[in-house]
Formats: sequence, structure tokens, C-alpha cells
Amino acid sequence: MKIIARFAQTIFVFCLPLIVFTGSVAWAVNSAWLYTSGFEKYGVQQILEQNGLPLTENDLDNIARDFIHYFNSSEEFIHITVQIDGQIIELFNEEETIHFKDVKDLFRLDYAVLLGTFIYCLIFAVGCIFWRRGKYHSFLARSAVIGSGVSLGIMLILLVAILLDFDSLFYQFHLISFTNEFWSAEGNMLLLFPGGFWYDMFTYGALFAVALALIPGLAGGIYLRFVRRRKRKSDQHPQSNTQ
Repeated sequence: MKIIARFAQTIFVFCLPLIVFTGSVAWAVNSAWLYTSGFEKYGVQQILEQNGLPLTENDLDNIARDFIHYFNSSEEFIHITVQIDGQIIELFNEEETIHFKDVKDLFRLDYAVLLGTFIYCLIFAVGCIFWRRGKYHSFLARSAVIGSGVSLGIMLILLVAILLDFDSLFYQFHLISFTNEFWSAEGNMLLLFPGGFWYDMFTYGALFAVALALIPGLAGGIYLRFVRRRKRKSDQHPQSNTQ
């Protein structure tokens, strides 16, 4: 039984960093604030206007919502249009739409990993809570603390890598993740999403992951501290506990 418990614990510990990472990616993908604040910070509206695409702030807000809708829809290719001087214009060319499809496939994989690891961790937690009348409560808490520590270590390393050499990290990410070079396709995609935009998104995502990783560790640590304090009180007053 101990071998099975340790094996299940090991899987749980490795699942927690995956939940933290994929959860932070899912948060970033669906955060309209990250899109709109990035557009404003890097002067995307002015850049587009200089390149013959005068869009309003409301247009950019709609584009952000369209991206979030696309990444969560069953549509194969993205289809965003804007109206300029009474004419309907496609925002992205063919190469760009293919790249966004590749990105969407990565997000689908992210969602699948998030769901699978979350289900396993939920089953593990429920089993520890109810198996043998709570005998494994402390075991669950220790597992959460260990998993949280592993998650924090990984996310902090990622955050440091982002801060030290983001350009190289971002470039290697594209070489590994995509089988074509459409990620560098010329068009409105690079105007909408300059390098600084992605630096901020990765940084905020890593910070969110760090915060997320703290939750199970803090919960487990608080519970273990409570158990230790209760045990000390019990050891100090053995007679009152036996009466």
C-alpha cells in the first residue's frame, strides 16, 4: 500500500507544476486586459495608423475579444475584419492565419494537459481526504507542499530566464513549437504584437504562475502547522485527553 501511495504522490507532485504552467497560459490567453494594456503601452494604435490602418481604441478592444473568442471556438482559422473608410478589410493574410491556427493548436494542447492533470490531482486529493477516515490528510498536505516547492522552483527559473534573455528564449520557443516560419510572416500581426508585448505577457504569465504555485503550498503548510500544534498540546496534556 505504501508503494502505491508513494507512486501516486510522485505523479501528484509532477502534476502540480503542469497545472500551474498550463493554468497561467490559459489565464494569459483569456485575459482581455493583457491584450488591451499591451496595445496601449506599445502605441499599437499609432503604429497601425502609420502603416495605413487607422483603427480606433474600440476597434482594438474588439480585436482583443475576437482573439479570445477564436482561441476558445471550434473555428479552424481566424477571421477578423475591420472597417476603413467604409470598406471591410481582412486584418490578417493567409500566412498569418495559418500561424494563428498553429498557436490555437498549442492552446488546445495546453487546455487538455490542464484538464487531465487537474482531474488526477482532484482524485488524489479526494482519495487522501476520505480514504481510511482521513488517515492521509497530512500525507496530502505534505504532497501539496512538495509539489508547490517544485512548481515555484521551475517558475522562478523561467521568470529569471525571461528577465535575462527573453529574445533568445522567445526565438527558441518558436523554433521548437512550430514546423513553419509563418510566425515571422510580415503583416498586421507583427504590428499588433511587437516584441515588448510578448515580453510583458510572458512576464505576467510567469508571475501569475508563481502566485498560483503558492496556493497549495500555503494551504498544506498551514494544515501541517495546525496538526503539529495540536499534537504538542495533546502531548502536554495527556491526562485530559484520556478522561
